[in-house]
Amino acid sequence: MGSDLAEVLSTGGQGIVIVIVILAIVSLLRNSIRAVKEYDRLVIFFIGRYRAVRGPGLTFVIPFVESATNVDMRENIIDIPSQTAITKDNASIGIDFLVYYRITNPEHSVTKVEDVVEATGKIATTTLRAVIGDIVLDDVLSKRDQINDVLRVKLDETTERWGMKITTVEIREIEPPRAIQESMNRQMSAERERRAEVTLAEGEREAAIARAEGSKQSAILEAEGQKQSQILKAEGEREAQLLTAEGYAKALQAIHERARDIDSKTMALQYMEMLEKVGSSPSTKFVLPMELTGMVQNFVSTMGVGAALSADNGSNGAAVRQPEAIAEPVE
Repeated sequence: MGSDLAEVLSTGGQGIVIVIVILAIVSLLRNSIRAVKEYDRLVIFFIGRYRAVRGPGLTFVIPFVESATNVDMRENIIDIPSQTAITKDNASIGIDFLVYYRITNPEHSVTKVEDVVEATGKIATTTLRAVIGDIVLDDVLSKRDQINDVLRVKLDETTERWGMKITTVEIREIEPPRAIQESMNRQMSAERERRAEVTLAEGEREAAIARAEGSKQSAILEAEGQKQSQILKAEGEREAQLLTAEGYAKALQAIHERARDIDSKTMALQYMEMLEKVGSSPSTKFVLPMELTGMVQNFVSTMGVGAALSADNGSNGAAVRQPEAIAEPVE
């Protein structure tokens, strides 16, 4: 019975050993077979010596004789906390900033420096103090972009030997001393007030210009209206004068045409009517033109009106008054 127990134990022990061996092999294979991502690289060391950089893809690391260090090739950020720096004019300020970097040489990032990120952060701090020490406070506050460029160039020169590329340096915040901050606040307040006054003055000026322009346009329109009114009035007067002149010309033309139809008999008759009116006048002396006597003689001789005139005078019982002086013909 004792032999049976020993046989069972020996058989069970072998099974346990086999299981342990299988688990160990699986663990070794799992640690030795690496799936390297696209943005990662494996720095391989063979018995402590640098051997190669592998990846991306499936990579086998020989157990016990090879070791691997993973390096991220993506762009990363180092957040530098607020650092105290003294400017060229002895003003103490606090600055915190960000450093953007990426690894360009995985071998150097592992073999040339113990911790490339920590080393870069310390170099960034000392470089910042050196750069700020050469600049006065006003330039530090106003030339932030230029300071970023200077820091990036200097850090890139220093970290290049570590297989690192500094892509961007961004100053996040600058904290000047309290007294300077209060002065800046007063200056900013005064500047805002000045800008508000300038804006108000500009608005008033533009409003005045607009009003003047409106008055100008109104005066122009009024003058144009008066001009058009005067033109229309003048044209109306001219048309009226033309119509009056045309009417007068037509009247003269009619008179002229009627005058051409008056013959010597008509004129003699009118002269006789005039003599009748003269005869009824209380005057005793008359001056008659030669043309009148001639026309009367012609009229009497032609028409034979002497008898009619004497009969008319006799019927009326009126005698022709004899003037004191005989009418003298006037040449």
